[in-house]
Amino acid sequence: MLQECIDALSINPDGVYVDVTFGGGGHSRAIFEKLSPKGRLIAFDQDPDARKNAWDAPNFDLIPANFAFLSNHLRLLGVKEVDGLLADLGVSSHQFDEDTRGFSIRTDAKLDMRMNQQSDLSAEGVVNNYDEKELLRIFRAYGEIKNAYRLAQAIITERRNGKIKTTHDLIQIGTKCAPKHKENRYLAQVFQAIRIEVNDEMHALEKLLEQSADILKPTGRLVVMSYHSLEDRLVKNYTKRGSLTGEIEKDFYGNVLKPFTEIVRHPIVPSDEEIERNSRARSAKLRIAERNG
Repeated sequence: MLQECIDALSINPDGVYVDVTFGGGGHSRAIFEKLSPKGRLIAFDQDPDARKNAWDAPNFDLIPANFAFLSNHLRLLGVKEVDGLLADLGVSSHQFDEDTRGFSIRTDAKLDMRMNQQSDLSAEGVVNNYDEKELLRIFRAYGEIKNAYRLAQAIITERRNGKIKTTHDLIQIGTKCAPKHKENRYLAQVFQAIRIEVNDEMHALEKLLEQSADILKPTGRLVVMSYHSLEDRLVKNYTKRGSLTGEIEKDFYGNVLKPFTEIVRHPIVPSDEEIERNSRARSAKLRIAERNG
């Protein structure tokens, strides 16, 4: 939904914009093309591979960092506020397609799943070192796996025979626990849960949302595309109710305290044509909000 994201930002050619998920650079290029020489684009990506997609321009910066540290890096650049912020969450197409990264259930690779390859924690570390309680936590919270206990036990039993090293090893274990005829969906949930834990994705998103209220100008746009219910719930809670938990806070006069107003009440979803072109877009949900004055 490239065009929908760009339209949602309502770009001012002289404005300052942030793309916190640079990836292949597609969204950033589209934003940059709408900017004048007075405008500025700042992109973030913790994956070193993303630097290959950057370009040289006096009004473009690529920050090699996790967007959880957004405010600190903007401060270092002398940027106090921005006109728009775009986040296209989840795994980039490059990360998913790169066989050696271990994000996909389609290929046999080392259990990695690190978006930042300098990080100490990998999928192999989670699968082989987490105890039962920790495995249950991530499978239930991040994968919403109903038989999480059975899966955790299967992993613990298997690793007694030797280290679980590859995606193929994990797939073999997961397939035995999966509901019949729903193996691929189940495995995708297992991989999602481990990936979120490895990259601390939910905590990073929470920090991003909280910082967005401080760095966006009044009427500035927050545009977030998510791919699973956990992410979407956080974005919905924060833009609709002003808190990550969804609890409504009011001032002394009974006015709801929230930094944003939703531009669309319900998320924008991809068309059938886009899903046919790109099956990964199937679960995408785009939410748009405007910073209150």
